[in-house]
Amino acid sequence: MQHGTRPALIQGRRPAAVVTGTSSGIGRACALRLAVQGYRVFAGVRRRQDGPALVQEASRTGGQVVPLIIDVTDQASIGAAAAEVASAVGDDGIAALVNNAGIGMTWPMEAIPLDDLRRIYEVNVFGQVAVTQAFLPLVRAGTGRIVNIGSIGDRLSLPFGAPLASSKWALASITESLRMELRPWGIHVILIEPASIHTNAVQKVKDDAERVMSEMSWGHLELYGDTYQAMTSRALEREKSGSDPDVVAKAVLRAIRTKRPRTRYVVGKDGRLLSFLAGWAPDRLFDAMRIRLFGLPKKFGVAAQPATGAAR
Repeated sequence: MQHGTRPALIQGRRPAAVVTGTSSGIGRACALRLAVQGYRVFAGVRRRQDGPALVQEASRTGGQVVPLIIDVTDQASIGAAAAEVASAVGDDGIAALVNNAGIGMTWPMEAIPLDDLRRIYEVNVFGQVAVTQAFLPLVRAGTGRIVNIGSIGDRLSLPFGAPLASSKWALASITESLRMELRPWGIHVILIEPASIHTNAVQKVKDDAERVMSEMSWGHLELYGDTYQAMTSRALEREKSGSDPDVVAKAVLRAIRTKRPRTRYVVGKDGRLLSFLAGWAPDRLFDAMRIRLFGLPKKFGVAAQPATGAAR
């Protein structure tokens, strides 16, 4: 595959890429970016009605998007999607698999219902593995690449952020192992680590936080309610001022097209600063910095303070 402005055609056809979770946000940006750069993008959506708008937007710039119905938590759905792509691309295989589908939620670890935690792992970990397993024969046939969308949270965690961050740590570990396992076939496996990115998921985070507050027991509300509200409000502010999703899409394109890609790409507002601090600062110092930045109380019964500085 060439690594210039546009990829090389394969027997007169555009090279294929599969992207999951493309109905909005980062996944949508990735699908459109790859399409305009000359890829035939199989854009994974859970609902059929999410496909036409994506096709129309891509076609305005000469891009080609094919909606692909896929639920990463449903093995039958994954198998059907892989079979559909295999039928379309034949022996050419695919140039890239971009595992983007994911969900996030904040909870105090003492209070989170285990079913909620399992749901996050079902999508963010097991779903990514299931999709990778299903599409790997096509990646191998095309000597393609696998790009996993992780999070800066795979380098650090925040109070109430463990459900999402821990799932992204797991994905980062899987990515690292897979990178070595697939090396004999020349398949690069790359991790993208977004920091603050502004998407319409901001509203979902707000709605989820309100649901969490409504579902907490009175005892947990007394222990965590004020602090949880202060933390989620600050996190929402950071997301609203975050980078455009296209910065992630551009990193994905580099990961696919660069002859020798990095193993990780940190992107988004404050990403490099946070990754530096996570690797440099001693744990206790970094804990204190995060507590101060988010205005969290040092002792129970002390009101949360207005947050200062910038962090995610």
